[in-house]
Amino acid sequence: MSSIEERFSSALHGTARAWRLAIDRRLKHLGISQSSWMAIALTAKEKEPPSQTRLAARVGVEDPTMVATIDRLVKAGYMLRTPSATDRRVKLLSLTDEGWRLYATVKSEAEVVRNEMLGKADPEILRVVTEFLESMQTDIESCA
Repeated sequence: MSSIEERFSSALHGTARAWRLAIDRRLKHLGISQSSWMAIALTAKEKEPPSQTRLAARVGVEDPTMVATIDRLVKAGYMLRTPSATDRRVKLLSLTDEGWRLYATVKSEAEVVRNEMLGKADPEILRVVTEFLESMQTDIESCA
């Protein structure tokens, strides 16, 4: 029998993976990969244009993997790279108009998945679990 901590870890990992795959299935008609739609969504949500390194960390991939994803997104006309004003080695990322249109579609489709997955959830349990996960994420990130 597994401890509750092991069960939690397994459930968290499995649920996060299943959630991404459900969104992936929903976005299949767009012809973009999971790393591409995640890069677009996370870039759109940033207050300031992120660096390639920051975006790689947010998506959870290594820098070279993110560079290849960004190359595809730039070539497709969804994203732009601009040099940082303070460090010419750093490239900052932003969405093109086409990238913003794609993000609107991704956001809308993800909302459908979110409503399907959470539609039957008890709102109070959802609030408690969300606050716990947000707190846990903050703790983990502060240790990094």
